[in-house]
Amino acid sequence: MAKPFASSADLEDKAQTLEILGDGVYALTAEGDPNVGAIEGEDFLVCFEALATPVAARDWLTRLREHTGKPIRYLVLSHYHAVRVLGASAFGADVIVAHERTRALVAERGRQDWESELGRMPRLFREPTSIPGLTWPTATFTDRFTIDLGGGRGDLVLQHCGRGHTEGDIVAWLPDQKILFAGDLVEAQAALYTGDAFHADWAGGTLDAIAALGAEALVGGRGAVARGADAVEAAVAQTRDFLEVMLREVGAVHGRGGTLGEAFEVTHERLAPRFGGWPIFEHCLPFDVSRLWDELSGIERPRIWTAERDREVWAELQD
Repeated sequence: MAKPFASSADLEDKAQTLEILGDGVYALTAEGDPNVGAIEGEDFLVCFEALATPVAARDWLTRLREHTGKPIRYLVLSHYHAVRVLGASAFGADVIVAHERTRALVAERGRQDWESELGRMPRLFREPTSIPGLTWPTATFTDRFTIDLGGGRGDLVLQHCGRGHTEGDIVAWLPDQKILFAGDLVEAQAALYTGDAFHADWAGGTLDAIAALGAEALVGGRGAVARGADAVEAAVAQTRDFLEVMLREVGAVHGRGGTLGEAFEVTHERLAPRFGGWPIFEHCLPFDVSRLWDELSGIERPRIWTAERDREVWAELQD
């Protein structure tokens, strides 16, 4: 019997948990659904990620308003994927910040990505008609963007650590509190989506740069908050291991002239014992292997995912 397409059959709501990680630092996790966060400045808020629709974002903001009524000055987007950005209008932020490559990717493929992700993960798109259109950053940067939080709260440093989950991912780093919002560059007990990734860069220098920050609490793109240096190290190592297994197994099949289907089968076999029970593993892996196969075949930048291409790849590798 064919598996349901991507996460189309995942229709049960996930329990959300709001955690206070430090003075004025909040994270909302949801059993493997996308994580979001917020950081208080002296008289303003910085929100991290926007969820998939304004309706979903307003529910998060209602929870957040139980703790702070400060106005939202900045909305930070870690990358361009629809489930992270299309709820932005609910925040009323003065400034929407992202990497310059994220803005370029929205222009290049934002509409197709929206249609693709809506088909893959319909439950996350609560009332999709509430989305007013594509989300456009109003401030972009190349390497680093620093926000002075004021009132002795220190800085929030937005940083591009290298290509990884996409070519424009950024992290949000609180050096005084040693708290890191890593976006989808690190997952904690959740599978990786690498369909738009640069696998070797991510597994190497990008994760090295993240590890070098020395975080003692880490909010990944999905999964539980990693608390303590050992837990942070484990989350980074888990992410790297997933990528390295993919690189090794897909690379071996590609190198001997095998097929994409063979690469998927052997990679699934190697990853499933450790990662198979984690959120969105089965959803992600066909798209992950397809992207890595393209990279090994000389397609340097990810091809654009469309709703039609999604189903073609799924049918080839999962049915």
